[in-house]
Parts: sequence; C-alpha cells; structure tokens
Amino acid sequence: MSHSVTDQIYIEYQFTITPLQPWNDVLIAQLGEAGFESFVETETGVTAYVLKSLDNDSILNDVEVLSNELVDIAFAKAEIEPTNWNAEWEKNFNPITVDNRCEVRAPFHEATGVEYDIVIEPKMSFGTGHHQTTHMMIQHLLNEDLTGLRVLDMGSGTGVLGILAQMRGAIDVDAIDIDTWCYENAIENVERNKADKVKVILGGAEQLEGKTYDFIIANINRNILLQDIPVYGESLKPGGTILFSGFYTEDLELIKEACNKVGIQYDSHMVRDNWVGLKMIKN
Repeated sequence: MSHSVTDQIYIEYQFTITPLQPWNDVLIAQLGEAGFESFVETETGVTAYVLKSLDNDSILNDVEVLSNELVDIAFAKAEIEPTNWNAEWEKNFNPITVDNRCEVRAPFHEATGVEYDIVIEPKMSFGTGHHQTTHMMIQHLLNEDLTGLRVLDMGSGTGVLGILAQMRGAIDVDAIDIDTWCYENAIENVERNKADKVKVILGGAEQLEGKTYDFIIANINRNILLQDIPVYGESLKPGGTILFSGFYTEDLELIKEACNKVGIQYDSHMVRDNWVGLKMIKN
C-alpha cells in the first residue's frame, strides 16, 4: 500500500463555497489534480485532505476556480494528528440500516442479525451508506434480483455497493474508482466481507473498453455521468439495468436525455433530500 492512515500526517483544508452548486464539484476536480486525495462534502463547501509532505504555499496556484469571479471561496487549514483518524471515524460513523434488511456498520459495531450485514472501515473513502445517494442505491439493489449477473460498480468508493451486489447474487462484480485511497480501502472492505466475486480496479471509464455487463451501478456526480453515459451505453447489454445517483432532481432530465441518445430508457426513480436514485433500462 502506498499510504496508511496511521503513518502519514495530513493537512485539512476547509473550503466554504458561495454558491455551493456547481462549484463544489469543480473545486473537488481541480483539487484532485493539485494532489489532494480525499474529500468530504459539507453543508457549506468541501473539506479536503492532502499529505503534509505535498502541501506548500503554491499548492493552490493551479486551482483556477479560486479566482473565478462567479463564486466566493474561502478556506482555513489545519494539521491533522495522524493518530486521530480512527477515533474520528468512530465518533462520526453510526451504523445505518436500510429497509430493515441491510446494515452497514464498522468493525467496532455489534451485528444486529439483519439479512445483509456489511462491515465497512471507511477511513477516508466515500460510501458508508450515510450519504443519500449510497442509501438509495442500497434500496434499489435490495429490490433487484442480481442472480447470475455480471455487475459494474462505477465510482465504487468503499466498495459497499459491489459487496451488496454479490450478496444479492451477482457472479462477477467490477468495482472501479479513480481515487487511489478508495481503491485500497475497497480492497480491504471486499476482503473483510469475503466478497470473492468483487474485483477492485483503479481507474475511470477507460477501464470499460471491451467489457459488457448485465447491470451497472454509477454513483458519481452529474458531470462525470454526462461525460461517461455513452461509454455505459456501450458496456450495458440489451435489456440490462443501470442505476444512477450523485445528482439532484433539477439534473434528472439532463441525465435522462443523455441516456435516451444511447438507447437507455427511463424506468423509475426515488428522491432523498433532493438527491436522485434513478433506474434506467437499455432497449
């Protein structure tokens, strides 16, 4: 592993963004290019983490959105003590239960005996089930029969959805994420849950070339989805299902239009705090 949460010191940047949309996505993308490796979206902006060894006075020089006149971005920074990570997660991570059937919990929580018990040590990855999008994706998967299907979990974060897909009967799951931290964390979580059908892959949509799936889960963000829907259209078998999340209700029509262009038709959707969990079917 290239890093672990115990042996590295991180610098935390807390960004306050006005207006929040769509600038939080832009900021995260540009910070990622500048070397930041983990992000937590907050009600007022984004908290971003970078290794202390990479942090310097010029690290934000290429983050163009900071000088954009259409948005006001302020930040404060602090050094994070390396020993605090696990205590922070334990403090902030409560188990969640979806539809009384699936529980996502940390290793230090007691099992409650639900049908699907998933143990996740999130560290810095996105995907504990607490976010509205992950919660809806879990709900969708609990309603789908994945027996014998090849599944793609795109933007897999902690790997929680890929793990659940195997529990729901998938025989082959590719869990792909572009973030190194998520990739390493997902490998650990897949092993922890004995999800031997889940293959964790580091990368983006370029990893899909030549591959086809019966069922795709894409929980990312609006801009990446719009960019990559044509690739998903190529990769999804006729009659296959695709679940989308990571965008708001006001973006629903945009996503549907992009899908229609590649032969993917609307089936249904759910909403949680203005986030959308969308189900589409390929003709």
